[in-house]
Amino acid sequence: MAFSPLIQKLIDALCCLPGVGPKSAQRMALQLLEKKRDAGLNLSQVLTQAIEQVGRCRRCRTLTEDDVCGICRSVKRNESLLCVVENPADVFAIEQSGEFSGHYFVLLGHLSPIDGIGPDDIGVTDLIDRVADGHVEEVILATSTTVEGEATAFYIAEHLASQGVSVSRIAHGVPLGGELEFVDGGTIARAMSGRSKI
Repeated sequence: MAFSPLIQKLIDALCCLPGVGPKSAQRMALQLLEKKRDAGLNLSQVLTQAIEQVGRCRRCRTLTEDDVCGICRSVKRNESLLCVVENPADVFAIEQSGEFSGHYFVLLGHLSPIDGIGPDDIGVTDLIDRVADGHVEEVILATSTTVEGEATAFYIAEHLASQGVSVSRIAHGVPLGGELEFVDGGTIARAMSGRSKI
């Protein structure tokens, strides 16, 4: 049975979300139309408002509806620490840990010469300018452990070497609660080489 054109259009639109295939989109669309019409209207209004009003913080480049985000405006944050991440989701993940009290810089991706993504595309020049303002004493590179993430961290570290700041990389290794028999060899190797004294 084919859906009416408008229902099919809704299903296709929901497929744009990550991890949502045609079947999941169909269930969502039918749920909104059959049982959650008020929630669907609210979703459409909030989504429209967010798309129109949410932009990037002019200091750290994370998502916010303000010119400068709350983290960058906070006087309680340590201005001397700057954590470099690949995307706004990484900021949220680090903030949920409650372990970091500095500022952020969001690259909006990682280096990928194969895909034509170079340093200017991810804002390395903006990062170097931010560090050059003199307030930053340590840059913490929190890019992913993919080949591209590692290359990005290495490239940034090389370019910050002359800035007179300390550059560090977040630790990687065996996850808390993980059992060694289920951890891949690369992760174990990184954990062994990055071990610390207790």
